[in-house]
Amino acid sequence: MQEKLLNLQEVALSEIKDAQSIEQIENLRVKYLGKKGELTSILKEMGKLSSEERPIIGKVANEVREALETGISNKKEELKALEQERKLASEIIDVTMPGKVFTVGKKHPITQIIDEVTEIFMGLGFSVAEGPEVETIENNFDALNAPKDHPSRDMSDTFYVNSELLLRTQTSPVQVRTMKNEELPIKVISPGRCFRYDSPDATHSPMFHQIEGLVVGKDVTMAQLKGTLDNFVQKLFGDKTKTKFRPHNFPFTEPSAEVDVTCFKCGGEGCQMCKQEGWIEILGSGMVHPNVLRNCGIDPEVYSGFAFGMGVERLAMLKYEIDDIRLLFENDMRFLDQF
Repeated sequence: MQEKLLNLQEVALSEIKDAQSIEQIENLRVKYLGKKGELTSILKEMGKLSSEERPIIGKVANEVREALETGISNKKEELKALEQERKLASEIIDVTMPGKVFTVGKKHPITQIIDEVTEIFMGLGFSVAEGPEVETIENNFDALNAPKDHPSRDMSDTFYVNSELLLRTQTSPVQVRTMKNEELPIKVISPGRCFRYDSPDATHSPMFHQIEGLVVGKDVTMAQLKGTLDNFVQKLFGDKTKTKFRPHNFPFTEPSAEVDVTCFKCGGEGCQMCKQEGWIEILGSGMVHPNVLRNCGIDPEVYSGFAFGMGVERLAMLKYEIDDIRLLFENDMRFLDQF
């Protein structure tokens, strides 16, 4: 039995020495020292030995076990060290190579305009109101004095969800919700996305952004509307910018007006941007129609108000001299990096 143990030790240590991986070492440990290992199998025969032989064989067995455990432990440390060296060699950093460029994001030109316009009106005492993009027909049309035969209510102009809901065609429903739910006086702007059934081209998009404003209180006048818009355009386009009101027709305001500003490129002298007219149309406005006030539970005999609305994309295109609205939605960084 002693010879078996010594032969086992010799063979085992040789295999341990030739092992190439931690996994192989673990398999050898199980093979020789495990519960069903070869050393255990030999030791099970000790019951056949005489009482004089058992201490001698027991001592040899312990020495063999200790030799195998030491050999396995040393080989594991050796393999771990080699693996660490290989890993370090493969992860060497070449400090002479150019570094990775991490680009820093910036605001989209539409967001820049919304933020700039919002900041101007907040400086004039307005607060910001928001509302859902999926609106009721009541808030989007009926409460705004748009009759059922109005062209904007046609299926070809509006995205209807069902007979009661649609994608809002303007941010005016936010004004309706504000008048129905907030205490007077009211002084808010409502920026947000709108949707209309338009085919994309250089000046149209089925999704676009608006910023609308609303002031409701006692003794609100058209003069206050003009003063507010004069202040706004001077802060947005420059101190020398002037406004011109042209009569128009909107179902939710009476009287109504389109608002032009002196061309901020030529100063009103006439150029290609303003088509030699010296003026550029930027928004619509007017005094809130009595029917709209009445629909929102406000007595038009006591209160009055004014409203205005502008397309954000149009402002961006004018300010940054962009000739195609589709450029704002194509997410081409070669274009967006200019702003």
